Amino acid sequence: MTPKPNATAPAVAEGSAGGSTALAWLYVGVPLLWGVSQTFIKALALFK
Repeated sequence: MTPKPNATAPAVAEGSAGGSTALAWLYVGVPLLWGVSQTFIKALALFK
């Protein structure tokens, strides 16, 4: 029994993939960080 060769080659990253990935993380991360910080600030107000 011989092993089958890998039919799919690994994906090659394009030159702009890193930039678009960074923009996607910023697009999601900035509002997420804002929301977490606001939740934390409001939670601290409950313990005053």
